[in-house]
Amino acid sequence: MSARRSGARAAGPRWSGEVLESALPLEHTGHLDPLLERTEDARFVLIGEASHGTHEYYTWRAELTKRLIAEQGVSFIAVEGDWPDCALLDRWVRGAEPGSVEQVLGRFERWPTWMWANREVADFLTWLRAWNAERGPGEPVGFHGLDVYSLWQSLRAIMDYLEVHDGGAAATARRAWSCLEPYDEDPQQYALATRVVPTSCEEEIVELLQRLLHDGVPADGDAGMRLDVEQNAAVAAGAERYYRAMVRGGADSWNVRDVHMTDTLDRLIEHYGAGSRAVVWEHNTHIGDARATDMADHGLVNVGQLVRERHLDEGVVLIGAGSHQGSVIAAPAWGEPLEEMEVPPARPGTHERLLHDAGLDQHLFVFPEHRTGWLEAWLGHRAIGVVYRPQLERAGNYVPTALGRRYDAFWYFDRTQALRPLLRESTPSQDELETYPFGT
Repeated sequence: MSARRSGARAAGPRWSGEVLESALPLEHTGHLDPLLERTEDARFVLIGEASHGTHEYYTWRAELTKRLIAEQGVSFIAVEGDWPDCALLDRWVRGAEPGSVEQVLGRFERWPTWMWANREVADFLTWLRAWNAERGPGEPVGFHGLDVYSLWQSLRAIMDYLEVHDGGAAATARRAWSCLEPYDEDPQQYALATRVVPTSCEEEIVELLQRLLHDGVPADGDAGMRLDVEQNAAVAAGAERYYRAMVRGGADSWNVRDVHMTDTLDRLIEHYGAGSRAVVWEHNTHIGDARATDMADHGLVNVGQLVRERHLDEGVVLIGAGSHQGSVIAAPAWGEPLEEMEVPPARPGTHERLLHDAGLDQHLFVFPEHRTGWLEAWLGHRAIGVVYRPQLERAGNYVPTALGRRYDAFWYFDRTQALRPLLRESTPSQDELETYPFGT
């Protein structure tokens, strides 16, 4: 840890020249060419964001993804969203779901809805639907959720399907539902109950998953339907583990979630087949390799680390994002309505402050194979979650990071704007107790 602390003290003018020499312009989509050269042979391109509520992160992520689809044959986008909700969007971009994009996104109910029900995502999905429609024969580009929260929603989807197609397996699903029924679809009630009483619904849910995987899903040759049912079962099993781990504290719940998301990504790449390529949209805390942060000191792993460990020989590119100041959409506490908040200037001893002090505005970095200097320095790197309190930023929100090891590329925006939500949401009836490391 001493090297990391000394690196933070060393931030300052001595790296400004090095930063300026490596900074590339980022004013229009043509300036993404150097990044496209880096991703050319990558099967996995993971694009991060330093918050879930910043216009520039969402917009430039979408522009890069469009070019990856059009020029490098990306097969699907996998995002930090729930599988059932994103399955609705997947059907819509394939032309199999009616209505406008606003109507479809308006059906998102789990807080925080603004993560996906916003104008920036709506514009990208509209483009993707048109791309798929014009593509003609062949597999459309998909849009899928990696996350683990939708325990009851996934079980309900399984039961609805099995009631029609497989009565025996439906009975197994009903047993799992009956075990969870006393908790009124409230994950907090369930999680706390398993802590007080040494019992859980793990056995019933795992039995359902094993039966579906062993016996197969009757899908009349529809591989997409089979994937949907099997993935909902995997989500139910993962969510049940996540909620039990959550009340115990420590690294377990975070690791359950990120391992589940990586396993889901692997399942998707297998479903799409040989030669398929993936783009992943998630927060920096999931995308950036945990081994290059103090997350590793806390026993945490994440998607970026796991994808590198599993698939480095197939080509993996991790792209991070950061900014100095501006505005953001977030909430002051879990479950509260969204607010547009001011993001104060980055504090000294951070990567964002270093880039600001070097005089950068909006720039791209594509890191060389051998990284030295500021890319090896352990400096703070800001992370804003769905819950954000700007007045407390100096006490948290910064992850000690060796930027050149955490990512393969990075884009920086000196001043950012809040994204544009489509919905004004009310406070949810339940608290899912989502955990972010380091107060984000």
